[in-house]
Amino acid sequence: MQSPTVTEAGEEEVLEVCKTVGELKEVIVTNIEEDSANSPPEPSSGPGTKSGQDDNWGETTTAVTGTSEHSLSQEDIVRITKDLEDSVGLDCRRYFTLALAVVLGLLVFLTPLAFLVLPHLLWPEKLQSCGTACEGLFISVAFKLLILLLAVWALFFRPPRAGLPRVFVFRALLAVLVLLFVVSYWLFYGVRILDSQDENYQGIVQYAVSLVDALLFIHYLAIVLLELRQLQPCFSMCVTRSTDGETRHYNLGQLSIQRAALALLENYYRDFPVHNPALLTASKSRAAKHLAGLKVYNVDGEFPAAPAEGPGNNAAAGLAHSQSRAMIAAAARRRDASHNELYYEEAEHERRVRKRKARLVVAVEEAFTHIKRMQEEEQKKSPGDVMDPREAAQAIFPSMARALQKYLRTTKQQHCHSMESIQQHLAFCITNNMTPKAFLESYLTPGPTLQYSRERWLARQWMLISEASVTSGLRDGAVFLLKCIDFSLVVTAKKIPYIQMSEEYIDPKSHKFVLRLQSETSV
Repeated sequence: MQSPTVTEAGEEEVLEVCKTVGELKEVIVTNIEEDSANSPPEPSSGPGTKSGQDDNWGETTTAVTGTSEHSLSQEDIVRITKDLEDSVGLDCRRYFTLALAVVLGLLVFLTPLAFLVLPHLLWPEKLQSCGTACEGLFISVAFKLLILLLAVWALFFRPPRAGLPRVFVFRALLAVLVLLFVVSYWLFYGVRILDSQDENYQGIVQYAVSLVDALLFIHYLAIVLLELRQLQPCFSMCVTRSTDGETRHYNLGQLSIQRAALALLENYYRDFPVHNPALLTASKSRAAKHLAGLKVYNVDGEFPAAPAEGPGNNAAAGLAHSQSRAMIAAAARRRDASHNELYYEEAEHERRVRKRKARLVVAVEEAFTHIKRMQEEEQKKSPGDVMDPREAAQAIFPSMARALQKYLRTTKQQHCHSMESIQQHLAFCITNNMTPKAFLESYLTPGPTLQYSRERWLARQWMLISEASVTSGLRDGAVFLLKCIDFSLVVTAKKIPYIQMSEEYIDPKSHKFVLRLQSETSV
C-alpha cells in the first residue's frame, strides 16, 4: 500500500481505518495546501470526521489556510487506531482485576462471620453457653471488622490513576499473602473445629478475633509497603523532552520503573509547558535554506552525450562528483554566515512580539472599560440593559479578537486556543471581577499542559521503553523513555549521594576583637 501524498486544494483522499469491532469505516480526509488564500475549505463528508475550531476566527475575510476545520490529520488517524486497538484489552484487564479484588475482599470479611455462625448451624445443642467475656468479644469483632472495612476502602478502593503495563508487585504479593492466610485459617478451622465439633464456643470466638487481628496487621504492612516506603527521596530524576529540550528535575523514593514513570507523567502535565510543534518548524526551515537556491554552472561547456560504456561515462561521473563537492562547499560558506541570519530573525521576531503584545494589551484594556459590574439597586432601576457574563463576553470580544489572534499567530499559539475557549475564559474573568492583566496572563505566558483542553494534549497514550524490567526498582544510572505520538520524554535516574555531616562547637565567649590602627589613619 502506497503512502499518502500531499494533494491540491479540493482533492479528496480516502483512508481506510479497520480498527473497529468487525466493521470497516471510510474516512474522507481533505487536505488543503498551506498557501491557498483564495480557496474556501470544503467540509468532508465521512462519518469519522470531527469538528474543530478554525484558527482564523479573528479574520474578516473568508480565506482559510492550513488544514480544513473538518479534516483528520495523520496524527489523528494514528491516535484513533491506537485507542481502538488498546481500549478493549485495557478494559478487560481493569474489570478482571476489580473482580478479583472484590472476591478476595468478600472472602476476607465473611470468613470471621462464618467462623462464628457455622457452629450454631451445625451442632447448636453441643455448644457451651457464651458468658460475659464471650459476649464482649462479639463487640470487639464487630468494631475491628468495621475499622478494617474502612481502612481497606481508603487504601485499595480508589479510582485508578492510570493503566500500567505490568502488575503492581507489592499489591500482588499482599493479595497472595492474604489469600494464603485465609486458606490456612480455614484449613485449621476445618480440621480442629468442624471435624471434632468443638463445644468450647468462647475458644471459637477467640479464634475469629485472632483472624481479624492478623488481618489488621496485614493492612498495616500494606500501608508501609504501598505508601510509606516511597516517601523518602532516594533518586533524582532528570526528565527531558526530546523535541525542545525542556527539562525538569524531581526527587523520587524507592519505586519500580513503571510507577516512577507514572509519577513523572503526573508531574509532567502539571509542570511542563504545553508541547508546541509549531515552534520547531522555524529551525527546520532555516536548515533547509542552506541547500536551497544553489545552482551549479559548467563554465567549460557541457559534456556531450556518451554511450552506455566508455570514456564519456567516466567524464559525466566526474562532473557529477565535482558538482556535489561544489554544492557542499557553497553550503558550508553559507552556513558560516547563517548566524547573522539567525540573529536578525530572532531580533525581528522579538520586535514583532512586543508590538503585537502592546496592541493586545491596549485593546483588552479598552474592551474591559466598556463593562461595569452593577449593584443590586442599580439592577432594579434599569433591568433592560443588564447582561449576564456570557453575553458581556460576547459583546466585548470582537473589539479584541483581531489583536489577540495576531498575537497568537506571532507566538505560534493559535492552535492551542479556540474562539469558544477564549470566550469562556473571558466570561470567567468577568464573573470573578478579574483585571485585564489577569485575563491576558493565560495567553502572554504559556501555561502547563493541564490548563488546556484534552484535545490539545496530543498525548493520551504513552509507551514505556526500558532495557530493564518495568517491575524492577530504580537504580543509579537507569534510563527509560516515555514515548507518545509527537515526542518522547527521556528520563535519567541519579542516586542521591550519602551525606556525611560533622559538628564543630564554637564557644560564644571566644568572639573577641581588637581595633588595629595604622600610622596613616587620621584621628
